[in-house]
Amino acid sequence: MDEFKPFDDKLAGLLAALSPAGRRRLTVDIAKKLRQRQQQRIKSQKAPDGTAYTPRKRQPLRAKKGRIKREMFAKLRTNRYMKASGNDSAAVVEFTGKVQRIARVHQYGLREKQSPYKHIIKYESRVLLGYASDEKKMIIDELSHLLSLL
Repeated sequence: MDEFKPFDDKLAGLLAALSPAGRRRLTVDIAKKLRQRQQQRIKSQKAPDGTAYTPRKRQPLRAKKGRIKREMFAKLRTNRYMKASGNDSAAVVEFTGKVQRIARVHQYGLREKQSPYKHIIKYESRVLLGYASDEKKMIIDELSHLLSLL
């Protein structure tokens, strides 16, 4: 860890030398790229560590006819519900509005009642938002690109 201390000090000095607007622009760019990567990963139905999501529970054989289910989390991963924001100190990717509850239930594998008259359902844990090594590499690449411009 001590071998990175000079690098961290230099990087902190360079980031401090940036104007607040420059830092905000950098964090917003990083947040947008992180959101895009998270959306692609959710679309491919994979957790941040690369493992596949637990598949949906099989529906009864005599279920409704003609109903075609979407893939899991098709609407959750849209820009309308998955927001990316940044300020001069942080880049944030989060779910907004009422879908936060749905995302939290699936992220942590909680129990939930679908309606007041139905029984409680235990959902499998499916990590929607996470931080993988390729995201770390992307952030380092963004910072190095910024430093090359200075």
